Amino acid sequence: MTANFALFFAFYLLTPLLPLYLVERFDATKDVVGLVLSGYTLTALLARPFSGFLVDSFPRKRVLMVCYALFFIFFGGYLGASSLLLFTIVRTLHGAPFGALTVANSTMAIDVLPSSRRNEGIGYYGLSNNLAMAIAPTVAIYLYKATDNFELLFWLALLIAGLGMAVDAGVKNEQSKPHAPVRPKGEKVRWVSMDRFFLLRGWLLAVNMVFFGFCFGVMSNYLAIYSKEVMGITGGTGTWFLLLSLGLVCSRLQGAKALREGKLVMNASEGVIISSVAYLVFVLFPNSFGYYASAVMLGLGNGHMWPAFQNMIISMAHHNERGTANSTLLISWDVGIGVGVLAGGFVAELIGYKAAFWMVAVAQLAGMAIFLLRTRTFYEKKVISFS
Repeated sequence: MTANFALFFAFYLLTPLLPLYLVERFDATKDVVGLVLSGYTLTALLARPFSGFLVDSFPRKRVLMVCYALFFIFFGGYLGASSLLLFTIVRTLHGAPFGALTVANSTMAIDVLPSSRRNEGIGYYGLSNNLAMAIAPTVAIYLYKATDNFELLFWLALLIAGLGMAVDAGVKNEQSKPHAPVRPKGEKVRWVSMDRFFLLRGWLLAVNMVFFGFCFGVMSNYLAIYSKEVMGITGGTGTWFLLLSLGLVCSRLQGAKALREGKLVMNASEGVIISSVAYLVFVLFPNSFGYYASAVMLGLGNGHMWPAFQNMIISMAHHNERGTANSTLLISWDVGIGVGVLAGGFVAELIGYKAAFWMVAVAQLAGMAIFLLRTRTFYEKKVISFS
C-alpha cells in the first residue's frame, strides 16, 4: 500500500497541471495537449498485456522491481526535456513502466492477502490510490502557486517514486514464482496464447470499464481548464480532487462489509449509478455547487465500483491468471482514458469544453445501461470462484 501510494502520488502530482505546463511552456494548442497526454496512456495500454504475462510467468518480485526502477528513472527525463518534441517522447515512453508497474504491484498485493479477506483487502489496498489522489494534486497546485516552478514538481515526483521503489524492495511474497497455466484435463498446455495476455472470460467487464475510463480521462485532464474558462473557478482544482478522494475513502470504508460478504454486483451497481448522477450534476449545474458536489459523488461512485470490478474479474480467473486479470481491467481503463483525453481535446478545440463534458455524461449513461442490462448477468455466468 505504501509503495502504491508513492506510485500514484508521483503520478497525480503532475497530472492536473501538465495541460497548463504544455500551454505555458511550449504554447501548445488544446488538440496538441490532448495528443501529448494521450501518448502516456497509449504506451501504458500497450504494456499492460505483456506485463500481465510477465507477472504470471516469471518471479513477481523481480518483475515488480524492474518496473519500478524504470518508472522512477523516467521522471528525470522531464527535467531534461527542453522542447515539446522531447517532452512528448519522454511522456509517451513513461507510460510503459507505469502500466507494467500498476499490474505488478496490485498482483503482489493480491498474493499476500489471505483468500478469506481478499475482496475486502483489495478495497483497502485501493485506499492508497485514493489518498494519493487526495493529497498530490493539492500539494502540486499549492507548490505551483507559491513558486511558479514546474521543475520543483518534477524533482518531487522523482523523489517520491524513489521512496516507493525502496519500500517495495522490502516486500516478501512466498507466491512470487511463475505458475504453469491451468487447463482442462487432456488439453495441451501453451505458455504463449491469447488468454495469457487478455482474460477473454472477462471481455464484457473490460468493455464496460472502457466507458468509465473514457469519462474519467476527460474529467481528470481537462478539469482545471474547464473550471477556469467555463465556471470562472480558478483555485478550486485542488479542493475538487480532495473532495473526490474523501468520497472514495468513505465509500471504500462503507462498502468493506459488502465486499467481505461477496456482494460484488451490488457494490458495482451502486457505484455505476452514483457516478452517473455525478457527471450529470457536473454538466447540469456549471457553478460551485455542481462543481464540488460532483466531486464527492464521483468519489463515492468510483469507490464502490473499482474494488467490485477488480474482485469480479479476479474471481473469473485462476491463480496463475491473476496478473492477466489485473492487466485486462487496467487495459480497458487505459483505453477509455486514452480515447477520452484525445476526444476531449479535439471536441474542446472544435466546439468547446462544455460540449466535451456533455459527451462524458452521455458516455457514462451508456456504460451504466450496459452494466445494468447485460454485464451483471454475464459475470454471474462466467465466475469461477470467490476464493
